[in-house]
Amino acid sequence: VLDTKDLQVFKVTVNGQDAKFVFGEKHSFKGSPLEITLPFELRRGQEAIVEISFESAPKSSALQWLSPEQTSGKKHPFLFSQCQATHCRAILPCQDTPAVKLTYYAEISVPKELVALMSANRDGEVPDPEDSSRKIYRFSQNVPIPCYLIALVVGALESRKIGPRTLVWAEKELVDKSAYEFAETEAMLKTAEDLAGPYIWGQYDLLVLPPSFPYGGMENPCLTFVTPTLLAGDRSLSNVIAHEISHSWTGNLVTNKTWEHFWLNEGHTVYLERRIAGRLFGEQFRHFKALGGWRELQNTINTFGDKNPMTNLIPNLNEVDPDVAYSSVPYEKGFALLFYLEQLLGGPDVFIGFLKTYIQQFAYKSIVTEDWKNCLYSYFKDKVDVLDKVDWNSWFNAPGMPPVKPVYDETLANACVALSQRWIKAKESDLGSFSSADLKEMSSHQLIEFLALLLLEDPLPVSHVQRMQQVYDFNAIHNSEIRFRWLRLCIRSRWEEAVPLALKMATDQGRMKFTRPLFRDLYSFDKCRDLAVKTFLEHRASMHPVTSMLVGKDLKQDQ
Repeated sequence: VLDTKDLQVFKVTVNGQDAKFVFGEKHSFKGSPLEITLPFELRRGQEAIVEISFESAPKSSALQWLSPEQTSGKKHPFLFSQCQATHCRAILPCQDTPAVKLTYYAEISVPKELVALMSANRDGEVPDPEDSSRKIYRFSQNVPIPCYLIALVVGALESRKIGPRTLVWAEKELVDKSAYEFAETEAMLKTAEDLAGPYIWGQYDLLVLPPSFPYGGMENPCLTFVTPTLLAGDRSLSNVIAHEISHSWTGNLVTNKTWEHFWLNEGHTVYLERRIAGRLFGEQFRHFKALGGWRELQNTINTFGDKNPMTNLIPNLNEVDPDVAYSSVPYEKGFALLFYLEQLLGGPDVFIGFLKTYIQQFAYKSIVTEDWKNCLYSYFKDKVDVLDKVDWNSWFNAPGMPPVKPVYDETLANACVALSQRWIKAKESDLGSFSSADLKEMSSHQLIEFLALLLLEDPLPVSHVQRMQQVYDFNAIHNSEIRFRWLRLCIRSRWEEAVPLALKMATDQGRMKFTRPLFRDLYSFDKCRDLAVKTFLEHRASMHPVTSMLVGKDLKQDQ
């Protein structure tokens, strides 16, 4: 029995013999099981080669097919995949579960002016013997991976070498900007190896996708996929690269067995990402990012509601689409648990010893939370009394904010808190006291945090955001993380002049972190609800299938 979703199957053979096959009942988001009857009795230990001739659907939830107009170059079409969590089945029949790991080999035939890349080692290219206008690219991934890490991209791509094991790939319009933006990659890789152990995947390439790519990054082995919204021009959003690098250990080497234990992938990866930032930019900066993550968790829990079981660290995903459940909870509640344990058990140097042991013990395996917890107790066997005081049940199985808040060094956050408090407390008569000098000493990281703090409060009066624009000119800032929070702040304050800007950001790119909250806020603003829905419906056909489905749910337009 294999998973499929919207696949047509033409023929199945087993060891060269025709095999009967039938599709089981279709499920709303899981697709249809493909049940293959073996044409002979299989003995224990006997090998069977199952060959399936099949075709994916144009509307496959794993793929976005872009017309030339939707690319930077405007000349050639573009294709990319996104299999996590359960979309690999919409490309090929497979056991679409992270509990199973496999190696793969692939040959991809494409028009010869285009390049194909996969989450694997590049094994060269040859002319297509069946069509002289095409070439065949070959790939092999010799480390066993869960199938959600199978990835494919085809487009007019160029590369630049930015390190001994790193090429950055993008359309030619973006390739030099991308090479500059991600120049810290090798330093991050070396730091990660020092923290987590040797990097076993050989190559670590980066691919910058078109703006509709739905995530900040995707840790496809040997070839991390990233959104072009990271191209701020000043390397300030490179934490996403540190995050995807960290997945080479936590996620890709040690993998959650089911999506309910997704925090094992993401909590540990955020922990490592912030350890890398601490090494490169200082321990205060690590704490600043950690505190920002706690606020991000507050924000998510405000959105979901603090009794919502989807805010459990380990949610019950029975009959729940993982795309619908997706949020910052496994990332930030998971990180908060690890950060709390680090402080409880003797600090960062002690805790990294556990992390290394954990990675060694479970490399190449898929595990659940109980496995992680047993490993923790065994590593800290001299501190069992401390571990027994942890409220494990609340951390794992209770909704809302965690039962304990870790301790944070607030040095770098103080300026953000002070300025946000000035704006929250300001009366109309105080607005003259603000000036562009307020931001002089603040980094882009602190501006993001300043705006994030304001978003946790009740909306500011519209006069306040208008004054903020007057003195800070946030509309002129193109850093995506700043612009996103600024536009949300404006829409929540019901400033109508920001509506076209917010709609433009929600549709010019499709990173769900930005697009979904912008559309949700616009939908909540009664005056522009109809315009938000109309704009979504106009853009829906050119959106990524998962983004389109989720924004459709947010705007109550699900077909």
